[in-house]
Amino acid sequence: MYIRIVGAGVMGRGIAQWAVTAGHTVELADARPESVDEAVAFVESMLRRAEDKGRLTADEAAAARSRLFPLDSPWAAGRDVELVIEAVREDLAVKSEVFTRLAEVLPASTVFATNTSSIPVTQLAATLADPTRLAGLHFFNPVPLMRIVEIVPGRLTRPEIPALLFDLVRATGHRAVVVADTPGFLVNHAGRGLITEALALLEESVVEVPDLDRIARDVLGLRMGPFELTDLTGLDVSAAVIDSVWTGFRHSDRLRPSFLTPNRVAAGLLGRKTGRGYYDHSPDAAPPAAEPPITGDSGRAMRVVGAGQGVQSDVDAVRRAVLAAGGMLGEEDIEGDASPVILVPTWGTTVAAAVHEQSLPVDRTVGVCPLSLDTRRVVLAATPAVSPAAVADARAVLAGGREGGEPRAVSVVRDTAGSVPQRLLASIIGVGASIAERGLAAPGDVDLAVTTALGYPHGPLAWGDRIGAGRLLALQEALLASTGDPRYRPTRWVRERAQLGLSLTAPPFEAR
Repeated sequence: MYIRIVGAGVMGRGIAQWAVTAGHTVELADARPESVDEAVAFVESMLRRAEDKGRLTADEAAAARSRLFPLDSPWAAGRDVELVIEAVREDLAVKSEVFTRLAEVLPASTVFATNTSSIPVTQLAATLADPTRLAGLHFFNPVPLMRIVEIVPGRLTRPEIPALLFDLVRATGHRAVVVADTPGFLVNHAGRGLITEALALLEESVVEVPDLDRIARDVLGLRMGPFELTDLTGLDVSAAVIDSVWTGFRHSDRLRPSFLTPNRVAAGLLGRKTGRGYYDHSPDAAPPAAEPPITGDSGRAMRVVGAGQGVQSDVDAVRRAVLAAGGMLGEEDIEGDASPVILVPTWGTTVAAAVHEQSLPVDRTVGVCPLSLDTRRVVLAATPAVSPAAVADARAVLAGGREGGEPRAVSVVRDTAGSVPQRLLASIIGVGASIAERGLAAPGDVDLAVTTALGYPHGPLAWGDRIGAGRLLALQEALLASTGDPRYRPTRWVRERAQLGLSLTAPPFEAR
């Protein structure tokens, strides 16, 4: 295919490298000619690197270089151009001008594609004389390595264009997902589940930033914690996406932003780009504070009491974890400080509620998150009434290891409904299920895009299946009942599949 790329910045040069490597002829243009020269040099250097690493042969690298043509002007005539990919800055007026001027010099048959990440494709298309020729083709940075592309038809896009773009992307070895023209498209929308809930936990002082990131990595299996990722991408970028998606979905409770971010942005605490964010990235910065040492009595007995949905299975799981760590189970209270610590596995509820409902000793009752029991990190929850000694002893016991003898970390957070891992995961799955419920993307594409673009170990819907639709529904209902916050309201997608015994990836009924 003969492709013209307009915009020679980070994204444009990445798309150019992707296209020429795949065998397409590329014209690269920019309003600043020097940007084109820099981009061509960059692409050539990346092709040389691929050749040096054996990913391309010398002939393949030379052929790819021969297919890249710099243009002096984006507005040059080009009767052979079949596809334009626009990758200029995120500004509706600027993008509109690009396509309006290109329409004057390129054939009417040339397909227009915008790499926008936030501007509605339909609104951009509406500024053109022929809105049917434009679609979104949203790449992720770095383009050659991020092997997922969102194809976004506008309301008036000709039906053959998404299919053409889909085939183009698939033929290069990248994965393509067709998504609705809605705020955030698919990936940026789905990614709000993690960061908005992380910010909510920070608002409530449930957990400090470093420990929340540790929990996200060690319990949920994420490559980076939400605040580590925000510091990498820039809080200004993340905050803008959070606000635009929330506004676009008419202030959906599930996507509600945090009051914490505006002041941090105003203060320039944007992350790596400014040297300080949620972490200090200055050259002489000290590393994040180490986790507190284990100081408790690992020989103290633990008694396990159930609370909430799935009581017996959670109780059994905590008992197994205590025994696997070399701990001792005790069922009877005895005089003095040696009385067993009460461990309560909670599911969408609080430790305080269990203490109240079951008349448990306030000073010896500690919560345990069942989601964390088979991971590298156990998460405990402490109420304002619990004795620090009881928490320290529970931490010492559970740090002893799991089956196989591997020691593990233990985090202590403040008591909250569902504890930290459950809230994060309920939000991730809730946003993913909402996307599927609205028909914004096929269920399989939701999971494909999230795992490929965001690096999650599972897609939201498949992750929900690992928990079980019924147990997930119970978690979300308990969170809603415990907090009264509509952000936890279960979607019809989850409720219906739980009632029918279906997978969360099961597509909706379609009349034939």
